[in-house]
Amino acid sequence: FAFLEVQGSSTLISLSTGDDVNIASLRIGFQKGELPVLLLNAAIILINTCNIKQLRKIPSKLSECFSVSLKEVWREAHKKMINSDILGAGQGMNLYFSNITVSDLAESIFRLSINVDQFPALMSSNIVERRIFWSSEDDFKHFILNQWEVLPCVVRRFSSASLEVDEIFTSFMQSLCFKDSFPLVLSSILQDLISCLPIDSDELDILNFLMEVRNKLGCPLINEQDIRVLRTDNQFKQEVHFFQENSDSCRVKTPHVLCLDDMLKCQEAYNDGYTVALRGMEFRFERVALIVDRLASIFGQPSAGANMYLTPPNSQGLARHYDDHCVFVCQIFGSKQWKIFSQPNGQLPRLYDPCNILNNETIDDTRDCYNFFLNEGDVLYIPRGCPHEACTHYDKQDGSVGFSLHLTLGVEVEPPFE
Repeated sequence: FAFLEVQGSSTLISLSTGDDVNIASLRIGFQKGELPVLLLNAAIILINTCNIKQLRKIPSKLSECFSVSLKEVWREAHKKMINSDILGAGQGMNLYFSNITVSDLAESIFRLSINVDQFPALMSSNIVERRIFWSSEDDFKHFILNQWEVLPCVVRRFSSASLEVDEIFTSFMQSLCFKDSFPLVLSSILQDLISCLPIDSDELDILNFLMEVRNKLGCPLINEQDIRVLRTDNQFKQEVHFFQENSDSCRVKTPHVLCLDDMLKCQEAYNDGYTVALRGMEFRFERVALIVDRLASIFGQPSAGANMYLTPPNSQGLARHYDDHCVFVCQIFGSKQWKIFSQPNGQLPRLYDPCNILNNETIDDTRDCYNFFLNEGDVLYIPRGCPHEACTHYDKQDGSVGFSLHLTLGVEVEPPFE
């Protein structure tokens, strides 16, 4: 791997369509000499055919430096993808094109990151446990024995918490800018994100996963996979999806990859009352990944997940529904009103069963209903199988920001195989 020290800084690139219409299969052209491009192509081929043992033999300093170069190329490619700046057949005659595709580049960056310590010892499971489940070991035991998979409950932000415990979400909040300006920079945040393909919680071989999805890596956000933009109609209590043309289940769909214009429309949709929901936050923000990893450890699970929901004032995003996994709602900014019903029957939903969207008529008025109003810093637990819905309320008199931003931390508690 001595030849990996190929110049990567200030690289001017272009993207060109190949035989495959998949955006991840776009070929990368370079405004450089042929030899550096050939060397880069050879390096990427070698990296993408290595097994774990071989990847670990790459000197860490070399791997780190080469990753920096690849990421610079990646940033340029990503900008061109979301701006739809793609050359057609016969264009770019002055460029050096190789067989390097967007997905090849993304896979190499992924593989070189495998040996990086993603979770330095900055936070223990105990810190997460104390922040989410009260402050003492007895409180956590009480939760497990009396409320786990039985009753919803809320943990209020406690003023007596230590600074370390109280601020586990601080760096994530700061990465989203200050709360007074956050909704205004939504489209800018979306432009920096990429598609994160779902991975089974019981997947033990990461290279096996890469083999299955290698031709899909590196796309910008995909509608209904990475992001949903939706609201619940107040009259009919049904979900309305902003990108309606790709939400029609009656026909075969091609993935709707968001371009810059779509991301600007997401900002407009938010202003019109739509909730913006982002899946896979544990793959996008280091602090969220750390929290999710510690939460999974607490419950003895291989992994957990995190979604983010941004809801404008006086609006409801998702319609009433239930989940097949337990959820912890962490209120980051603003406030939100939650309504949670007891489980419709005594049988808990199984993982990966289709989750139902429930009409109001499905839940009779005699069923137990719990109302919770979450403020910043509060954490709400929702057992799997409990129908729930949430909405924002804006009252100028109380001085609230009106909108709501919360994370849902999902824990799958049923073994994948029995």
